[in-house]
Amino acid sequence: MSLLAELWRQFPAVLLLGARQVGKTTLARAFLPNAHYCDLEDPQTRDLFETEPRFQIEHRDARPIILDEAQMVPVLFSTLRGIIDQDRKLTGRFLLLGSAQPVLLRQVSETLAGRVGIMDLDPLIASEVFSGRHSVPGGQLWLRGGFPDALKGDFRQWWESYIRTYIERDLPHLGLQIQPVLLRRLMTMLAHYQGCLLNSSQLGAALGVSYHTVQRYLNWMEQTFLVRRLPPYFRNIGKRLTKSPKLYLRDPGLVHHLLNIGALRELDSHPVRGASWEGFVIEEVIRRERLVHPHTQFYFWRTASGEEIDLLLDRGGERIGIEIKAGGSESAGDARKLEAALANADASRGYILDQAAGITRMLPRVTRRNFFADPSWLP
Repeated sequence: MSLLAELWRQFPAVLLLGARQVGKTTLARAFLPNAHYCDLEDPQTRDLFETEPRFQIEHRDARPIILDEAQMVPVLFSTLRGIIDQDRKLTGRFLLLGSAQPVLLRQVSETLAGRVGIMDLDPLIASEVFSGRHSVPGGQLWLRGGFPDALKGDFRQWWESYIRTYIERDLPHLGLQIQPVLLRRLMTMLAHYQGCLLNSSQLGAALGVSYHTVQRYLNWMEQTFLVRRLPPYFRNIGKRLTKSPKLYLRDPGLVHHLLNIGALRELDSHPVRGASWEGFVIEEVIRRERLVHPHTQFYFWRTASGEEIDLLLDRGGERIGIEIKAGGSESAGDARKLEAALANADASRGYILDQAAGITRMLPRVTRRNFFADPSWLP
């Protein structure tokens, strides 16, 4: 909430971006308990703002206004620009919430540039669920994922409802003409291929559609926070490097639901276990990193000869390599492979993150550590 407060003091409007049901409304109301709240997904409210947006804003008193699902009313953004420009020095006036990144960012760039601060809200991380009265063990966070409601009850029922709403309502509202059965099949395929290199042609052939259709669906899934395409890192070296991004469903709860995994004992014996753990740790590290180093860039590194770093943090002045193992990894061979990859990727140090107990310094630049040992750890 500290970042939100900082942006609120700096800008007339703040845009809070995140997937549906990630907790944007809860955070906004906790941050501004006395603000006017306008849910633009409600048909009646949306109609009022589409018809007379300026009146709907100006007839309210001077308290801040929360505009939930702001992408539903595109005309709102030009109206906000005019109101903000009447007094550019007045900050902390409008809190915009949205779950459709491309629509909102396009509107902001075209009409509200320089007038709005932008903050991403991710699902819960370990440091948030390990504390408090209703703490959740690390294994359950991995199994269920970080959406608050998925952690409270039957995560599979929650995810099934989420998927149906996403396919049948959210994407059509955003103008994507979809075949629900096809999109569901694509999502299930992505769960099976979690962490693999993206091959749109191969996916399209398996689904019986063109790779253009696959790319279009993936674009929308990425822009609505369900998919991450992790790009490869390149240096000017003589090795042949992988050029395709790696593809992940961002929340492990979604992966496990699509693969019909409902308990940790089922996950422990499933072929996707290693890839699921890799995706979970990558998302967790990225979320932690952005809180402390918001400008870090994230990559993977792989050569045609097999050298690989699962996650490369590029902080500008330093690169740090992370290798992820689902079990224990006291192997000296793993450490030597990572150290060689660090040298070729020009990374200063590396870590092997696994589920074995303790922390072990394996080589001068390589340390193995239990990922859950410190829920707020960063390299």
